[in-house]
Amino acid sequence: MLEELKKKVYEANILLPKYNLVTFTWGNVSEIDRESGLFVIKPSGVEYDTMTPDDMVVMNLNGEKVEGKLNPSSDTPTHVELYKAFADIGGVVHTHSSYATSWAQAGRSIPCYGTTHADYFHGEIPCVRCLTKAEIDEAYEANTGVLIATEFERMSKNPVDVPGVLCKNHGVFTWGKDAMEAVHNAVVTEEVAKMAYRCEVINPNVEAAPTELQDKHYYRKHGANAYYGQK
Repeated sequence: MLEELKKKVYEANILLPKYNLVTFTWGNVSEIDRESGLFVIKPSGVEYDTMTPDDMVVMNLNGEKVEGKLNPSSDTPTHVELYKAFADIGGVVHTHSSYATSWAQAGRSIPCYGTTHADYFHGEIPCVRCLTKAEIDEAYEANTGVLIATEFERMSKNPVDVPGVLCKNHGVFTWGKDAMEAVHNAVVTEEVAKMAYRCEVINPNVEAAPTELQDKHYYRKHGANAYYGQK
């Protein structure tokens, strides 16, 4: 079932250690087949260098395992909630990459200090609040996804324009049109987090890039009038 998607998700997961986004098994990637309503995700706690495409787990949007010999990632309920809330995304990544997670642990959104950031994110990369004790005790992973979706609605942020988020005291979630784009956005988030940290060390009084510059760089790559790259 969904053999091609399993291969794609496996290959996307293997990129996480390649780009130094994970240590040990601290991360996961999934991709959804919107037509069937099923998604494929990494199994829980399996080492990347021993994992195979056959180890990938097929899930439905009720959080039920449809196929797979292993347990799915413990973060599966978060992926479920993001797929349900964000209809335009097709892949989700979770990492604890060190620089981006440092911002998350500090409880700070990542300001847009330059055009590298603006090429991918329209505005800051938000950091959402920590879950309450009741939310943690009730359904920790599912409520993480619910919180992200609720906060994006409250902030009037389009998840296509802002393809990632920091969860306070936790880590990073990114997404995209498929698993590979979600991984790409995870790599960008880590690099942007690193640049922003160094920027503040060099100049503690630094201010966000001008809005007109941010808009120029974002919209030259995204939207109806984009002109970056080849047609």
